[in-house]
Amino acid sequence: MEIRPAERLGTIEEYYFSRKLKEVARLNAEGKDIVSLAIGSPDMPPSRQTIDKLCEVAQRPDAHGYQPTSGLPELRKAMAGFYRRWYGVELDPMTEVQPIIGSKEGIMYVTLAFCNPGDGVLIPNPGYPTYTAVNRIFGTRIINYPLMEDNGWQPDFEALERMDLSGVKVMWTNYPNMPTGGNARKETFERLVSFANSHGILVVNDNPYSLILNDHPLSIMQTPGARDCCIELNSMSKSFNMPGWRVAMMVSNPQFISWMFRIQSNIENGTFRGIQLAAAEAFNSNTPEWHHEYNVEVYRRRRLLAEKIMKALGCTWDSTQVGMFLWGRIPDKWPDVETLTEKVLSEARVFITPGFIFGSRGKRYVRLSLCATEDRMQEALKRIEKVF
Repeated sequence: MEIRPAERLGTIEEYYFSRKLKEVARLNAEGKDIVSLAIGSPDMPPSRQTIDKLCEVAQRPDAHGYQPTSGLPELRKAMAGFYRRWYGVELDPMTEVQPIIGSKEGIMYVTLAFCNPGDGVLIPNPGYPTYTAVNRIFGTRIINYPLMEDNGWQPDFEALERMDLSGVKVMWTNYPNMPTGGNARKETFERLVSFANSHGILVVNDNPYSLILNDHPLSIMQTPGARDCCIELNSMSKSFNMPGWRVAMMVSNPQFISWMFRIQSNIENGTFRGIQLAAAEAFNSNTPEWHHEYNVEVYRRRRLLAEKIMKALGCTWDSTQVGMFLWGRIPDKWPDVETLTEKVLSEARVFITPGFIFGSRGKRYVRLSLCATEDRMQEALKRIEKVF
């Protein structure tokens, strides 16, 4: 008898970066020295206090057993403190905050807790590919809603109201937006809460970029009524330079948190105690000066270099973008974006991201990551200018 995989495997492919990084690794092994400006993985370290706390706890003989899936009280309180300091939002650390091991996992918990197979899910186009992949895996009905450059990459609520919303359970949003860099807006969050209440739809805002190159961080939880109809995901990967640590959170009302935790508790065990306490240390001890240096000044210098690279490629971009990427429209002379990005990789030996991986509305765009040193970005610029 032939063993066959589940039908869901036919609906998804290997994650683009997982596949492409194998090619980049092969090219590097051949001595090609590829400069990667593709992945949003901070290349800077966490704060010294964070690393010291991890090392301290790791030395304890009693620190290595199973930990509570619900998260240590110290971490939950630190996460609530983060929301209080940065967004002015008061959360009950024991009932309205839930630590998770990453936003990807949070996307899975939300989908499993709120959606049955066949339920409708609104997903932005362009948008984070995992929203689509997870919903394909679990058999929901994906309904794309467009984000347009001339609207600041905000939802078109008039167009949303004209859509058939019957059976829609969840709407995914992501502000500040990835990949476009469109910033969060108070009026957008207000309209999202109104939209959620009008149609009985859960709005989930994925919010890992609000502290990067952003003078006015916002959370949807600042909006009156949001706690009753919204969930927010937030992460330490970007703004605390901890992508490999896998520490994130879900915040919402106690009922929503309890439903998602029922799923989470059957899938994962608690994170290593040292990581949890070090994450709490990062939330509690990172100073405004640390934040300004790592999340603003460094990325501001790199952003200037990214703009020079965009110019060398003939691309146009919105200068008001925030976050750790630069999103640019390619010139009309290129038949498609992959022709451009493959030329950049093969001839300039620079890896940049084609926008089509974020949806059909990204097919004329490229994305540059700011997660490379200034020296490497200068090298990328020199190579690209030589080719183009």
